[in-house]
Amino acid sequence: MDDWNRSLELPTLLNARDLGGHPTVDGARTRRGSLLRSDDLAQLTAQDLRSLVDCGVETVLDLRWPEETALQPSPAAQLAGLRYESVSLLADSPARWRELGGGCAKEQWNCAVLEHLQPQLRQALEVIAAAPAAALLFHCVAGKDRTGLIAALLLTLADVVPEAIAADYAASTDRLREAYLARYADADPAAIIEAVRCPEEGIYNMLAWLDARGGVRAYLRQIGLSEAQIARLRGRLRAA
Repeated sequence: MDDWNRSLELPTLLNARDLGGHPTVDGARTRRGSLLRSDDLAQLTAQDLRSLVDCGVETVLDLRWPEETALQPSPAAQLAGLRYESVSLLADSPARWRELGGGCAKEQWNCAVLEHLQPQLRQALEVIAAAPAAALLFHCVAGKDRTGLIAALLLTLADVVPEAIAADYAASTDRLREAYLARYADADPAAIIEAVRCPEEGIYNMLAWLDARGGVRAYLRQIGLSEAQIARLRGRLRAA
């Protein structure tokens, strides 16, 4: 468990971590306490959310589908002092996402999102770029796929070494496996293990996909982000 999560004493967050501390290609480290990723905050109490605010989190970005937020509303939306934003990253429904590319292999999943869901990616990144300088936490349900892709894009923009980006993405597998096997004890264990698998190849394929299109900055410009927004996103994790 990462230092910020341990200090908050939020054991129900299985997949929470800071994007700070990662090595960059020029020998630096990404800024700590700026961008946090996690699994679903709907499982937290009001007191848990107050602890997030006390720890410096001012913005929460919820990447879940509308039907997910309706089924389990986020307590962050009701807490004074916390700015809550919701962006459905994978189209507007699971059915629509399946039509667009949701059935692809996990190793190609990130590339499919980058290809087919550019307006949604732009919207999510615009929220992060426009947020106050204080800590921002983004999440989906398990915090592995939608959250993992946003984290990987931000780490790539910050010039984090590819191995560290891949390791952060793949870390969700070990963080979720045992808890999900226990949580869904009546399900096929092999299906659960496959569901939580976050292969490093998914990141290396994503990086190659971006490189073929001129790199992450060119891609972000292509989907509609301004240079100022790109600079603010990078500044979240890198000193000026």
